[in-house]
Amino acid sequence: MKYAIVDFRISDEEKGNLKKLGYEILICPPSNLLYEAVCGHPDILLHIISEDTIMVHKDMNKEFVDKLISINFKVVFSQNNLQEKYPYDIFLNSVNMPNLFVHNIKYTDPNLMLYIKDKKTINVKQGYTKCSTAIVNDKAIITSDKSIAKALINENIDVLLLPPGDILLPGLNYGFIGGCCGLLNKHSMAFYGNLENYLYGDEVIKFLEKYDINPIYLSSGKLIDRGSIFIVNKEDHQNELGEKQNDGHYM
Repeated sequence: MKYAIVDFRISDEEKGNLKKLGYEILICPPSNLLYEAVCGHPDILLHIISEDTIMVHKDMNKEFVDKLISINFKVVFSQNNLQEKYPYDIFLNSVNMPNLFVHNIKYTDPNLMLYIKDKKTINVKQGYTKCSTAIVNDKAIITSDKSIAKALINENIDVLLLPPGDILLPGLNYGFIGGCCGLLNKHSMAFYGNLENYLYGDEVIKFLEKYDINPIYLSSGKLIDRGSIFIVNKEDHQNELGEKQNDGHYM
């Protein structure tokens, strides 16, 4: 089974389109410890450590934790408590790639650090690291943050650096590119909104084409930052063959 972990404010249109693509929806419960604009953003409330392990903030809703456990995820908890003011809301908001871990390391949760100790850690000034970064593949990312771009270029990562702005985030001036999208698989990336309604959409489309990635638009309006879309897979043995046969049917 394929699951999409999303903000609780996902629209019915976006939710319906994810379901049409074969994804079960896991609504990330909001935290009343955060300010409203980001209170339900998955990339602040949890961190995908591996295919089998998810770290959630230590005060995560118990029903959501039980749901993750029921579909055979190992759930581990942060050491830190979320707080409304920066930087006490960023401790899980990091970029985790196969060989690299990118964050403002001073504020990374200590429990998360235990899980990435075999990776090279890259320290950047931007605390909202995952919000600011769309991971294209193991060797390419999109960001509007200069500190992230500079650091990853030095690691031989191909970086599309975009100007900030023109992404909606109700309650704040603008959102971030990483918060409005997520990889569905190695050949498709889903967006909240349509790149044709984004000032730098042509640049993003060309960059995705370079890596044979098809943009999937979950809604037709402007891009909106709802926190990253996290895709996790848990296939049972009975459905495994069918899932493999159907993979990419919407491409």
